[in-house]
Amino acid sequence: MKPLMNLRFLLPAVMLGFGWACATADGVADNQIDNVRRQPPPGKPIAAEDRQELDRGVAELASEIESLKTELKGRSALLELLPDIQIFHKAVSWALQYDEIFNPTNEVVAAKDFIRQGLERARQLREGRSPWTSATGLIVRGYRSRLDGSVQPYGLVVPPTYQSASGRQHRLDFWFHGRGEILTELSFLRDRQRSPGEFVPRDTFVLHPYSRYCNGQKLAGEVDAFEAMDHVRRSYPIDENRIVVRGFSLGGAACWHMAVHHASKWAAAAPGAGFSETPDFLKVFQKETIQPSWYERKLWHLYDCPDYAINLSHCPTVAYSGDKDSQKQAADMMVKAMEAEGLDLVHIIGTNAGHHYTAEAKAEINQRLDAIVARGREQLPARVRFATYTLRYPEMAWVRIEGLEEHWEQGRVEAVLTGGSGVIVKTKNVSSLVLNMAPGLCPLDPVVKPKVTLDGVELSAPRPRSDRSWMAEFSKVGGTWRAGPLEGKAGEFRKKPGLQGPIDDAFLDSFLMVKPSGSAWHEKTGRWAEGEFKHAVEHWRRHFRGDARVKEAGAVTDADIASHNLILWGDPSSNPLLQKILPLLPIQWDERSLRVAGVAHASSEHMPVMIYPNPLNPRRYIVLNSGFTFREYDYLNNARQVPKLPDYAVIDLKQPVTSRFPGGVAAAGFFNEQWQFRSSPK
Repeated sequence: MKPLMNLRFLLPAVMLGFGWACATADGVADNQIDNVRRQPPPGKPIAAEDRQELDRGVAELASEIESLKTELKGRSALLELLPDIQIFHKAVSWALQYDEIFNPTNEVVAAKDFIRQGLERARQLREGRSPWTSATGLIVRGYRSRLDGSVQPYGLVVPPTYQSASGRQHRLDFWFHGRGEILTELSFLRDRQRSPGEFVPRDTFVLHPYSRYCNGQKLAGEVDAFEAMDHVRRSYPIDENRIVVRGFSLGGAACWHMAVHHASKWAAAAPGAGFSETPDFLKVFQKETIQPSWYERKLWHLYDCPDYAINLSHCPTVAYSGDKDSQKQAADMMVKAMEAEGLDLVHIIGTNAGHHYTAEAKAEINQRLDAIVARGREQLPARVRFATYTLRYPEMAWVRIEGLEEHWEQGRVEAVLTGGSGVIVKTKNVSSLVLNMAPGLCPLDPVVKPKVTLDGVELSAPRPRSDRSWMAEFSKVGGTWRAGPLEGKAGEFRKKPGLQGPIDDAFLDSFLMVKPSGSAWHEKTGRWAEGEFKHAVEHWRRHFRGDARVKEAGAVTDADIASHNLILWGDPSSNPLLQKILPLLPIQWDERSLRVAGVAHASSEHMPVMIYPNPLNPRRYIVLNSGFTFREYDYLNNARQVPKLPDYAVIDLKQPVTSRFPGGVAAAGFFNEQWQFRSSPK
């Protein structure tokens, strides 16, 4: 693998896997479902005296952190800085506890230094000081995630021009890292204190999200990017109209994903290599035979970027590939998809280059991005073009889709301002939408009711408010648009943003694993549920780097129901909370039979997995018997890391658990837009 930065930074680059050419990653050997390498792999032993010293250091730092929690009560500004200390404790303690030291020579030295740094920050915080928050250069910081309460690290390059008291706003660039199978918190923090990264624009903050390990900003990794960005924006003077997303290899795939799904949030995007969709990439790069089920094929629409190509009309994009790099395939796919939408992608190609940037290409990319960022993000485009397949991604600029007629089919909106008099909107596969312009941005005449023409129907809308904000809601009734929100029948659920499935969506907000507290109806199903619960907890830690919240069913409180998506394990006999809500679910389940979508299955050999609005709190989900749905086989190539099960499935326990599925899939499907079973699962 060719170096991607100065030679003194080569080792960290290799550890972080900026290229996908790691010797053990992504070869055809990784297409064997029954022979899957462990991720992260087992670590290497360290000297007994080093382990003893580190164990003592971890205990001392943990004691300091607990003391600070007590001493700083009532001093919220200082308490909020505890994650900046806890990142060092987590990095070392997890590396020791979970056998995740892979380069003892370097990482033991780093671990000892992290204990020192953590103790130093603890001492400073006790004195009411936090000098690292105003320092420039390479800074590592942390925040507490809403998903699981875990502490997550990020790296930051703070420009030398930053002065904490000046108030001048700065550009912010994301840099999404490459594939790294040994990218623990320990190696990540070590690299973030040694290397500024591939691009360091002048007068710019560069944010290196950890991304919760190695997932290309998918699922919890996507949440990490936004949580880290929000923490940076609260801590430093960032110009929200000059935020750029960038990355290479796996980071390039992450950049494509973040650019198309959130196009109007960024001033520009600069993806390098990577992948932009699942099926063609796995065929070309992984040499994998693809045989998806019908629902897996639909679920590709969650992340396949060509499906969202029109959204890049709102995000200036400069792509890069080496002319000899097989991952040029990603940009080639996007070129075709954008051409089909009437867009021409700027695709800079490195001459005689493999999986790396050339100096000439870097200079051109920087020149183009600097010019784009100098102009800044377009805050209120006169024309919005927007496509989505799911209400997980409902918004573009001042258009927000509140309902789709059919999930996993493309929904589209084109909305055009007609001077100061109104808006013309054309839609496809949309049942409800909101036009929403933030204070100070609405260009409509404030003394005239605007004319909104929606698919040829002229509708009334409120006037803009005195702060030059404006919001208008519209919905379809009987296939005809009308003013006002979509209203369902009393007690009827409907799919809406943040409450639309599939199963994996429950893990993009705060969740609580609810263990059984009694005996299952059947020994076989009880063993399966216990095994899948342990698998879900372990693999959340291993792959998304957090300890899942866990309670027994009898200990769940009203506050838990209000605050978390509930992941219920077991059956109605073993889990009293599941028994309580079962009459309110669309399935029938007793000791003999499990009836799903009108089909009965023997309860002794089948278990349901399902996502559904929580009947006790319809603003949250309940999930039955499932963690995130891709498994060990899919860890070996990031393009595989897409949800593998839809809204519900019946698992046949006569078939074994594998590295791809929790057993046989006897039935599976998506609920309709009212969270009801369809007459046909497809």
